[in-house]
Amino acid sequence: MNKIISSRQANRLQLQQIIAGLTEGVILIDPDQTISWANEAALGMHGVGSVNELGGTVAEYRDRFRLNYRNNWQLAEGQYPIDRVVAGEAFSDVIVEVTRAGQNEPQWVHRVRSLVLTDEAGRPDCLVLVVTDATDHFEAEERFERSFNVNPAPAIICRLADLRYVKVNEGFLEMTGYEREEVIGRSVYKLDVLERAERRELAVQRLSEGRAIPQMEACLSLPRGGTKFVVVAGKPIEIADQPCMLFTFMDLEPRKKAENALVQSEERFAKSFRLSPIPTTISKLDKLRLLEVNEAFCAETGFAAVDVIGRSAVEMDLWASATACRALEEALRTSGSVRNLEMQLRTKTGELIDCLVCAETLTIHDQACVLSTMQDITERKQTQAELIAAIEAVMKDTSWFSQVVIEKLAAIRAPQAAGSADASSADLTGREREMLTLMCRGLADKEIAKALNVSLNTVRNHIARIYRKIGVHRRSAAVLWAQARGFTGGKPTEPANRRA
Repeated sequence: MNKIISSRQANRLQLQQIIAGLTEGVILIDPDQTISWANEAALGMHGVGSVNELGGTVAEYRDRFRLNYRNNWQLAEGQYPIDRVVAGEAFSDVIVEVTRAGQNEPQWVHRVRSLVLTDEAGRPDCLVLVVTDATDHFEAEERFERSFNVNPAPAIICRLADLRYVKVNEGFLEMTGYEREEVIGRSVYKLDVLERAERRELAVQRLSEGRAIPQMEACLSLPRGGTKFVVVAGKPIEIADQPCMLFTFMDLEPRKKAENALVQSEERFAKSFRLSPIPTTISKLDKLRLLEVNEAFCAETGFAAVDVIGRSAVEMDLWASATACRALEEALRTSGSVRNLEMQLRTKTGELIDCLVCAETLTIHDQACVLSTMQDITERKQTQAELIAAIEAVMKDTSWFSQVVIEKLAAIRAPQAAGSADASSADLTGREREMLTLMCRGLADKEIAKALNVSLNTVRNHIARIYRKIGVHRRSAAVLWAQARGFTGGKPTEPANRRA
């Protein structure tokens, strides 16, 4: 008998030596429910340093550690893996959450299996619990589960073993209108996320092989009727050690609507461009090379569209002044727009047309372009010239036109530059008109002072006020201003001594 006991102890010692260095936790229990030994891995998985802290017996182990299944079901006496192995039950892959007494939250997740060692007579000699720490694995799964559920990108997971859906997130439910119970457990053949995919055969083959499915457009049938265009892709993953396929989606409806709106906008622009009664062109900003011309342009210039598209304005000699054309291009590069610029457009026959040009830069298909309109003002200018000629003919035999009418005519004949003064002789005082008359006759300041019997400083002050009122800085400019407006002035007042 002593030899048998000694042999059994030797075998037990050898067993302990073999399993001491294993990464898996091993707990040895005697048939009398005494925990006889545990390796370092098993102690570490329970956060203790010795078998006594683990619990000397099965009952003490239950007192020190609370076990729950993953669905939060708490194990009662007799349901613990250590109870089941004592009862001689063989099991594998029992997943439990382990919480130390006095704590509220589980500290570890254990994957447990049992092993019963028998003696020569076949009676249980040593009961073994093999424990694997699955905490990191399940924490990673929990993190994935949380991120999967809150991810706004629609997603659904299919188990490859039976091609049934095991997970779906809120993004997919919101996009399609499905309820969760309408998705989970359904077959991919019933809820076909690859329906009408542009490369469906490839996608189905990759799904059957458990390989990644590239992005492709598809059209999903919605549960309450209707369809939705999406981009779908598949990525192989593992869920609870089972191979699965993660399908992700991008809703194409906003893009489709934007594309439709863009098409409609382009159609409206094309119709407006084509039917506009004003000659209109679209050209590249670089060298104003023509891309499109409308029917009004062709009718006005005599050019056919095929004659001008692809050619630059300089190459075609389209404008009478190449300098003005370059100035137009430079103004567009600098400010992006030009308003009412007077230029002369050359027709196919060489005739010149006076135009008011308006141009605006815009981007078409990522290319800098210019939209230009050319309003023909030739007839208007001719009418204006005829009106001026008629008035001048009348003025040759008439002396009763008012000075204001004369000055308005002068303004029409010689328009002032932008920003210059817009004064008339009517704005001048009587003394200032007298001095301007003498200036036009070529008198110097001293001669004007003598003629009007005033001081030299008085003359200079009056002349300075005249300059400010008519917007000039020199005597010659003042004389030209007066002559351009037909100003002849009245006879200057005689000096007081001369009247006496």
